[in-house]
Parts: sequence; structure tokens; C-alpha cells
Amino acid sequence: MTYKMASWYPPRREVGMQMPRKSPFLLRLTRHERRHLEAMARRYTSPYRDVIRAKIVLYAAEGLSNDEIAARLDTPRQVVSKWRKRFFEERLRGLEERSRVGRPTRFSPQSRDRGQGPGL
Repeated sequence: MTYKMASWYPPRREVGMQMPRKSPFLLRLTRHERRHLEAMARRYTSPYRDVIRAKIVLYAAEGLSNDEIAARLDTPRQVVSKWRKRFFEERLRGLEERSRVGRPTRFSPQSRDRGQGPGL
């Protein structure tokens, strides 16, 4: 007796094959946004996180997929997806650091450098 799979099962895929991921957040930049992001990506004094965010958006505006951007920048795809979506929804303002919940720092980073406060 042979059994047939029910028709509602999806077709089998080869092991290791993934469905292609295509972001629904297509980015188009204004001249001002492009200039701002390019300057941010080139700035050596910028925090690393700002440079990566700017590069993610610039690559996304060129039409690269999240997987391609993640591979170029050696960062997880989920991070690329997060910043692409945030820029799509909030534009440049979305790339700024947001306040976080939790206990506030007791000493500023500058006072730690001067040897004030408890240390190891």
C-alpha cells in the first residue's frame, strides 16, 4: 500500500536550502540624507555603531539584500534588518541612540578614567 502526502503540505525543499529573504522596506534617500550618511560612514571619530548603521542604510538604498549587507559588514542579519526598518519608519532620527531602561550609572566614564570611585 502506498501513501500519498496530503495536498496541503508544502513541497519539500532540499536540506540547507532557505527561502529567499526580501525586505519589504525599500529605501530611497534624499540628497541630504545620502550626504549625511556618507559623512557619518567616513568619519573616523564616530562611534563604531554609528558608522555601521550608516553603512547598512547606504547599502540598503543601493538595493542589496539584508544577507548581502550582513556579509559585507560582518554583522548579524537581524541587526541589518532592525536598522533598515528603523530608518524606513523614522528616517535619520531612527538611527540615533535611544534611552535605555535600567539603573543609571553611578559615575560618568570621565570620572572613572581619573581613578575616582571604586575600581579593580
